Amino acid sequence: MKIGILFGAKSFEHEISVVSAIALKKVLKCEIVYLFCDYERNFYLIPTDKINAKKFSSGKYKKETRLHVDKGGFYKKGLFGNTLIECDVVLNLIHGGDGEDGKIASILEFFGIPFIGPRVEASVMSFNKLLTKLYAKEMGVKTLEYQAVSKNRRDTLTIKPPFIVKPSRLGSSIGIKIVKDLSELDYALDVAFEFDDTVIVEPFIAGVKEYNLAGCKADDFIFSIVEEPIKEEFLDFDKKYLDFSRTKRLNEASLDEKSVLKLQDSFKKLYEPMFAGALIRCDFFIIDNEVYLNEINPIPGSMANYLFLDFNSAIEMLCKNLPSSVNIPMSYRYINSIQSAKGK
Repeated sequence: MKIGILFGAKSFEHEISVVSAIALKKVLKCEIVYLFCDYERNFYLIPTDKINAKKFSSGKYKKETRLHVDKGGFYKKGLFGNTLIECDVVLNLIHGGDGEDGKIASILEFFGIPFIGPRVEASVMSFNKLLTKLYAKEMGVKTLEYQAVSKNRRDTLTIKPPFIVKPSRLGSSIGIKIVKDLSELDYALDVAFEFDDTVIVEPFIAGVKEYNLAGCKADDFIFSIVEEPIKEEFLDFDKKYLDFSRTKRLNEASLDEKSVLKLQDSFKKLYEPMFAGALIRCDFFIIDNEVYLNEINPIPGSMANYLFLDFNSAIEMLCKNLPSSVNIPMSYRYINSIQSAKGK
């Protein structure tokens, strides 16, 4: 099997995507084709044996082969026409904007390119923390109390500190601040509003334990171990992404079987059918034996490979069970009937 890893793009999380893509080179046992999208949304074919972080930060990637998207995949131009870059499936590894907001999913679906990743509806919903909370409620999964605050109406906040302030449409713990006193509020909002015009405010519960569970649906559900991430007050950017050991299994949670099954049950409610074709990670809290969703990561860092006992098998099984598009036959029956009625 040959997998095309699509990464980069125009996003606050561009660099995280680069790190994730490089990390998977050590993990995936199949042949890899690297498809890079830069900040200007130009596509490049990056040789697998030459990929490193400096190639992107220095701009040297621009010396590599330019690509364009067309029906069925990514192509390079040649003297005798366009040549398809061969791969069996594309793995959408673009974190944040472009990758998780539905833009890339739209392109891949439009051009009929088989891919691993959230489809358009799942991307739009999970990219927005407010929509995610509304979705979780409809699926029967609890969330913490919350309030959405817009940039031009910050005076509407009613939740009392301590609380946590998050940009509504951003991941990787970027722009998040804890407010323990109202004197800290304006600064926290200013930081969050640098990234989005709507923020989510929810109670900050000191010492609450977070549990991360990744998985996908193939013939049946494939689950990772449950991780209890190491954190101080919250799992910040550095702890998530400046740890290059994220290709290794970490901190398996000490939970009884009943609690694990509760987490898996909540995961199933959130996953199916919205996230068909994607490997996602859900971050949960357990409070008084009740499961609460913190957030859905539709394209987790390094694809959460470090949480799986057999990551390669999970990817292979998912590739064999990707959702198919509805076949719409071309008929023009309506137009032809009109023309026939007019005697034409």
